[in-house]
Amino acid sequence: MYFEQFYLTCLAHASYMIGSQGQAAIIDPQRDVDLYLEAADEQGLKIGHIFETHLHADFVSGHKELAARTGAKIYIGAQAHAAFPHIPLQDGFEVRMGSLRINTLETPGHTPESVCLVVTDEDKSHEPWGVLTGDTLFIGDVGRPDLSPNHTPRQLAGLLYDSLHQKLLRLPDATLVYPAHGAGSLCGRNMRAERSSTIGTERLTNYALQIGSREEFVKQLTANLPARPGYFLQDAEINRSGAEPLTDRPPLPSLTPVELETMLNEGANVVDVRPNDQFAADHIPGSINIALSGQFATWAGTLLGLGSKSVLVADTDAQIEEAHLRLARVGIEDVRGYLAGGMAAWKKAGRPLASTQQISAQDLNRKLSDEKVNVLDVRREAEWQGGHIAQAQRRALDDFPQGLPAVDTTIPLAVHCKSGYRSMIACSMLERAGHRNIINLIGGFDAWHAAGLPELSEQLAKA
Repeated sequence: MYFEQFYLTCLAHASYMIGSQGQAAIIDPQRDVDLYLEAADEQGLKIGHIFETHLHADFVSGHKELAARTGAKIYIGAQAHAAFPHIPLQDGFEVRMGSLRINTLETPGHTPESVCLVVTDEDKSHEPWGVLTGDTLFIGDVGRPDLSPNHTPRQLAGLLYDSLHQKLLRLPDATLVYPAHGAGSLCGRNMRAERSSTIGTERLTNYALQIGSREEFVKQLTANLPARPGYFLQDAEINRSGAEPLTDRPPLPSLTPVELETMLNEGANVVDVRPNDQFAADHIPGSINIALSGQFATWAGTLLGLGSKSVLVADTDAQIEEAHLRLARVGIEDVRGYLAGGMAAWKKAGRPLASTQQISAQDLNRKLSDEKVNVLDVRREAEWQGGHIAQAQRRALDDFPQGLPAVDTTIPLAVHCKSGYRSMIACSMLERAGHRNIINLIGGFDAWHAAGLPELSEQLAKA
């Protein structure tokens, strides 16, 4: 048996190839599918099967293009009501590739159509070798239950409890677990960093599997759910129909500084993908900094939406190509172009420049003692509860699409997150809205904590 995990760090997404006797199956493919074709060619395998464990909401899948380029069949849960040619999966459905068996378990809960795939290599054992769990069971967590327009979170959480306890936890403890996402994905809350586990390990260590009753499971799984990005339901619908091939995309137009400035004035989102420090030093007024170094596409989808009319600014053509591809992976197709020559061309043309103030943790601490300054924490609630600056107010960056936080424009505002990535996004959005006196905390709360500066936790605050 051949088995390979393909991990896409920027989306915390894992896809898989399983092969035996010249045949291969792909599970949960990413949007750009050339890597599977290249791997299959290297292994002397023909891709004949494409499995989707559910309708993915956080990325656009490449199943339709991969099927068109290989002739493979697509398999997806019957409850997906997929609009492309497919074979609906139900309990007991089996695909054989030589001595390799892939058996379907219907496991509704994360979504109604979710399935898990039990893999058995009969050349080695009649016991299951592993299970591909999609977003039903993660390493240290389970899938969030609020991604269906037709089911309440409580209904899905109940179904998820049943799927876990009546199906997955009945597999042998030695069964390997390979989920579709890792730490950092918004499809769960407490995922560990490991890329695989076993049923036995999860039975003992996964908090969600320690919850004693169905009622308590539903209560905990539906409490304090992180904000659901608006594009999630849109991506699920794209995947229900199947995305158009990336090979059909036209080239991205290059823009002069004058053309870009005109588009900015007409409402385009100028997205600067350079590192935070470069953006802080100088940038196009009104541009938004979402650096390629982090979860670029997730934040672009969350904050700007799929119809964002984006224009890209970067240092190199390679960065432009990477940004364009990452946006396509989450369904952002309406990219209007990029600034030819980057910021060097903008400066040479004599166009206006802006900058963002930055401050160290020690200097911010002194300012809080010596002069009036407000602090905005843009982390999520769980991060805040673990520790925060006493004087800070919190508004998670995830919530910015529902409205920017109220800002006293007469007082400097220091913005921070964990490390500085999200806070620079927040600073650029506040500046685009016309706010001045915005300051980014270098290194975020990590730097504040490392410096041993005063902090509160929710537990201490309640004591």
